[in-house]
Amino acid sequence: MAKVKLTDLVLRDAHQSLFATRMVTDDMLPIAAKLDKVGYYALEAWGGATFDSAIRFLNEDPWDRLKKLHAALPNTPIMMLLRGQNLLGYRHYADDVVAKFVETAAKDGVGIFRIFDALNDPRNFKAATEAAKKTGKHVQAAISYATTPFHTIDKYVELAKQFADMGVDSLCIKDMAGLLKPFDAYDLVKAIKKAVDLPLEIHSHSTTGMSVSTLEKAAEAGADILDTVISSLSMGTSHSPTETMVEIFKGTEYDTGLDINLLLEIASYFREVRKHYKKFESSFLGADTRILVSQVPGGMLSNLESQLKEQGASDKIDDVLKEIAVVQKDFGYPPLVTPTSQIVGTQAVFNVLFGRYNKLTGESMDLLVGKYGKTPADKNSEVVKKALEALKMEKEITHRPADDIPNEYGKLEEETKKLLGTDTVSTEDVLTYAMFPKVAPDFFKNRSKGPVKFTAEDAAPAATPAAAAPAGSGQAAKYVVNVNGADYNVVVRPEGTMAVAPAAGAASAAAAAAPAPAAPSGGAVINAPVAGTIIRFAVNEGASVNSGDTIIIIESMKMELEIKATSAGTVHFLVAAGAQVNAQQPVAELK
Repeated sequence: MAKVKLTDLVLRDAHQSLFATRMVTDDMLPIAAKLDKVGYYALEAWGGATFDSAIRFLNEDPWDRLKKLHAALPNTPIMMLLRGQNLLGYRHYADDVVAKFVETAAKDGVGIFRIFDALNDPRNFKAATEAAKKTGKHVQAAISYATTPFHTIDKYVELAKQFADMGVDSLCIKDMAGLLKPFDAYDLVKAIKKAVDLPLEIHSHSTTGMSVSTLEKAAEAGADILDTVISSLSMGTSHSPTETMVEIFKGTEYDTGLDINLLLEIASYFREVRKHYKKFESSFLGADTRILVSQVPGGMLSNLESQLKEQGASDKIDDVLKEIAVVQKDFGYPPLVTPTSQIVGTQAVFNVLFGRYNKLTGESMDLLVGKYGKTPADKNSEVVKKALEALKMEKEITHRPADDIPNEYGKLEEETKKLLGTDTVSTEDVLTYAMFPKVAPDFFKNRSKGPVKFTAEDAAPAATPAAAAPAGSGQAAKYVVNVNGADYNVVVRPEGTMAVAPAAGAASAAAAAAPAPAAPSGGAVINAPVAGTIIRFAVNEGASVNSGDTIIIIESMKMELEIKATSAGTVHFLVAAGAQVNAQQPVAELK
């Protein structure tokens, strides 16, 4: 019997890390029989961002993917990544929705539920863990790894004991940024295995270049299962190559017993499949050693760079990296993983641009007051006070956040029936709507057209001239630019300004272009503090407001920010809801 087992992440985390979670099921099924023959401990094939990406970009039903893979992999458990009380969406759900989701996922093919929470708050594991245990499937608690003064081996051991007491079947160390160093991994695994008699799995991204050594030392210390990816989709921001680990352990007491020739056939298949997704690939394929100092995950780092560029503040990246450490400490040392990485990173950007905590995002306030759960360490009391005042709350939430959410599955079911215009709906469709209520309607409308298809020929240049004007003609030059699979028409005018709108047929074209912004007519003008999207108006057109009242909610860098009235008056909006705006663009006036 193999001393070390391997879970291959090729069907989920590999393509999520390397090419924006775009792999379609039709590229998975032809190789499924060979994957099933390998003898993996599990194949991670669902959860994470795959659900979102399937309905948002691929026009593919994620539940159908799960059912098809389950049928094609009769001998290998399918593992899914589940964000605790958040499931696969971006908010906490009521316990009845969590229970229904887990029950349905188990019925449709999930064999192992890997459950994690961004704050490692055991209370946010509770509902999902209990639901998964009822299904009889394997339940694995994943501890998000971070490197802060708070995150010591003793703290990790304490968490491992708490999860063991909850009755989970195994544990996982989830190193999302590649920060787990080899010798630290050895000590951590030794300590956990000494304290808890449960199988332990190690998940470590290869972003910093340390993962192969980290997995090797973890195995030496007694780790039972290692996460790897078939070589043709490994390394970079992905994971260690499966074949490499098989060969490293071959002939030793850790021998996996896996057939290297079969693995090479699988690698060859995915080498060709990868060509279909060239246009989605990041230019980053090596080791990002900046993370060793900044301790910021690679994906988060690239997002910050693009966000700062969008705000016209590319020169502030070093200041933001330093500020992240301050915000992470003030926010109670949350591990930097979805969604806390976005919350901390965006708040750091706003601190650099506007002064420390002069503008708190809505998500920052929710995290500070306990709406996401208990942070690993104490938070900065002054910043918490500021958030409480903004939210008009007297004190922080100290109970399990989901206790405040009444059962909602019945309501969601009725909304789905109304949306689809039917008297009955499948549980799967209700849950799809629950996860992504803004995306699901378009998906349901277009589902019958079937999934998109990608070929190697899709790898088009990033920017293609579209009837571009000759240089020096004084005319506007037009380009089609592809961003994350969506085409945008970009017009560059002679004076150097630029207008951007979704191209016809683009994935984002479902949202019609907003009307041209109105010009101020003499009132007190309110400008957008940052570039972003107008999410909604907090008051009606023509409403009377006082200075300091919130009038607009803008989404910037994946976070929500309030735009407030600068004086008393009557509101007149200069942009439409859904409009993209630039920093300092007039968005409203007060008369």
